Amino acid sequence: MNIATTQGQPKGQTKTLSLPNILTCARILAIPVVIGCIFMQSKEGPLWLRWVAVAIFIAAGVTDYLDGYYARIWNQQSAFGRMLDPIADKLLVASCLLVLAADGTINNWSLWAAVVIMCREILVSGLREYLAALRVSVPVTKLAKWKTTIQLVAIGFLLAGEAGDQVAPASLGPIVSLTGIVLLWMSAIFTIYTGWDYFRAGIHHLIKEDEG
Repeated sequence: MNIATTQGQPKGQTKTLSLPNILTCARILAIPVVIGCIFMQSKEGPLWLRWVAVAIFIAAGVTDYLDGYYARIWNQQSAFGRMLDPIADKLLVASCLLVLAADGTINNWSLWAAVVIMCREILVSGLREYLAALRVSVPVTKLAKWKTTIQLVAIGFLLAGEAGDQVAPASLGPIVSLTGIVLLWMSAIFTIYTGWDYFRAGIHHLIKEDEG
């Protein structure tokens, strides 16, 4: 099967056009659809648009798991995938946080949680870019993976927002939106801790580079 699928194609090209990379690209293509649904709903559109946004967001989250899974079991890991996968995650999270802030789902003090998350992503991305030039890799910790999971679940609840609150029992109030805000703050706390871990490791290498 491998011979049939790769015959006549350069090895690098085959890995670039592999299913894991296609799934990663699909995650990026899902972003404007999710943003468009929330934006149209905020302009007095029907609430079912939020459920469409949630469904697409969940599907995008599933591709985040599947692309890594298939890349490992099919030995289709590539430089293109390693570069694009974290970018796709950050684009998805940042875009959702921005549109949720724009439509008022995230507001007041909760905006600080979103700001912390986005600042951390910029900090870590810049740090990784600099350390890559030094050929130093910064591995993803288990705590960082938990942070990402909580972050995605929080965004899922917030995307449902008012639509989810209407489905929940009236006695519970805006329980879906409130759950999303609580999880967002939890994610922000994990974000600060893991961000400091990355920063501390990066500073160690920066100091060694200056001293050398």
